[in-house]
Amino acid sequence: YQRRVHGTPSECLFFFETMKFVLFFVLVSLVVSGVPGLARGWGDDIEWKTYSEGLDISKKENKVMMLVIHKSWCGACHALKPRFAESGEIKEASKDFVMVNVMDDEEPQEAVYRPDGGYIPRILFIKPDGTVMTEVKNHGGNPSYAYYYADASSIAASMRHALIFANA
Repeated sequence: YQRRVHGTPSECLFFFETMKFVLFFVLVSLVVSGVPGLARGWGDDIEWKTYSEGLDISKKENKVMMLVIHKSWCGACHALKPRFAESGEIKEASKDFVMVNVMDDEEPQEAVYRPDGGYIPRILFIKPDGTVMTEVKNHGGNPSYAYYYADASSIAASMRHALIFANA
């Protein structure tokens, strides 16, 4: 029994070098094209954490966690994303928070995360001990949907209020 090798050693080397190049090119293309990370369109310049990481860091660093709850299919969520992401005020304020956004099945299911309903998007502020700061809401919005925001300035105002309440 003789095993037949196809190609010369130099042809095999050329093939493997070509495959390495192709694989490298594909990986770079995926990264550059924006394989979604934790930002998910909410601002690549913000240091986003997963929900579980956020809870741990919030407790460990004694920082308020800002939780953005959204869905991939939600039109209002898609409309808010660029406003949020482009806001310099939110970006700067985010440094004082543990920033978390959860999408689809990542949404925590406990009722405490739906203080006035399960609509989306919702933005909640959570103390380091895990308590939802129900007093921090969109005071300029619809009182029936107190944690719904349609613009960046209202979010930034709530971020300021969250820090005040957390330090009171």
